[in-house]
Amino acid sequence: MLVTLKELLTDAKKNQYAVGAFNVPNLEAVRAVVEAAEELNSPVILQHAEVHEGLVSIEEIGPIMLDFARKAKVPVAVHLDHGASYEMCVKAIRMGFTSVMYDASSKEYEVNRDETKEIVKIAHAVGVSVEAELGHIFTSAVGGGEGRGSDSSEDYEDLDDVYTDPDLAKSFVDATGVDCLAIGFGTVHGVYLKEPKLDLDRITLIKEKIDVPFVMHGGSGVSEENYKIAIKNGICKINYYTYMNKAAGKAVKEYLAEQADQDSIFFDEISLAATAAMKENAKAAMAIFMNP
Repeated sequence: MLVTLKELLTDAKKNQYAVGAFNVPNLEAVRAVVEAAEELNSPVILQHAEVHEGLVSIEEIGPIMLDFARKAKVPVAVHLDHGASYEMCVKAIRMGFTSVMYDASSKEYEVNRDETKEIVKIAHAVGVSVEAELGHIFTSAVGGGEGRGSDSSEDYEDLDDVYTDPDLAKSFVDATGVDCLAIGFGTVHGVYLKEPKLDLDRITLIKEKIDVPFVMHGGSGVSEENYKIAIKNGICKINYYTYMNKAAGKAVKEYLAEQADQDSIFFDEISLAATAAMKENAKAAMAIFMNP
């Protein structure tokens, strides 16, 4: 059942759980995530990240995501992740995506605010939800995929300069009318190379200022305990991809190692092994998100 992001997150916020948002740059990932959600009777978000255009274009994967969402037995939102331009956001909206993220977080605050406000006008006019980002989410050198290089909390003298400021977040949400906000509090896109320094109390401080669902980017690799605290404090959407993708790679590696006849390896069997691994990894994440 295809639904909007706002519908999913309104219920998540009300009942204090989080919905998993999974990047799905191939058919195997789409199938794995939807099957996992159906088995757990969990709502879910299928995402196409603009940085994955080199893997698969939105024109190719978008219709597949939408078809699976419409046929799913559970509520599914189809979302553009880290849209970097008006053109990409409009393309996703016209295609039928039920939400878009416009990410101008690397720009000056005023530019981020004003450009996001314009996207909100366009999207809300046709019933599409909008996510934005304020603050900085670190990027790992391994699997970060954000196109901004890698960094960590140790690269900054004062983390207040990069984490989301509660007062600024209130001004931003009031000015733009976004449906949800991705906030920076220490998570990392990609593989965690060391234990993250999460400022989980910051989520609460922001929640005291504004009443919208919050989004955790860099959700893969966070401990179960920290997931639960983050959700309790106000996180309603958790972006998850890297560790599911790693699970698929590991499964393929193990499958290949087990084959006695290396000349009789078929891609369809590799595809099934990867799908099964992603499905189990996604199920484990969803189980935590839905039952904090």
